[in-house]
Amino acid sequence: MTVRHNAAAHRYEMDTDSGLAIAVYREQGDRMIFTHTEVPAADEGKGFASRLVGAALADAHKRGFKIVPACSFVVAYVRRHPEYDDR
Repeated sequence: MTVRHNAAAHRYEMDTDSGLAIAVYREQGDRMIFTHTEVPAADEGKGFASRLVGAALADAHKRGFKIVPACSFVVAYVRRHPEYDDR
């Protein structure tokens, strides 16, 4: 499954078996603040959110942004992947 950046909507998106998974952010200077992650209910627990957030954070870093996790899922992901902890 491919993750795409929808800059106009300020989110990363991935089509799943049951719909659209999203990771919403807002930019503030050189920081990308991730505020919400959502996966269709039927797809929860299948690793889609981790795949989505991993790709989103990697892209944000590649584009020069510092990661600010403001969503509980992204907070937990960054704890497991300290390479994205920009504090």
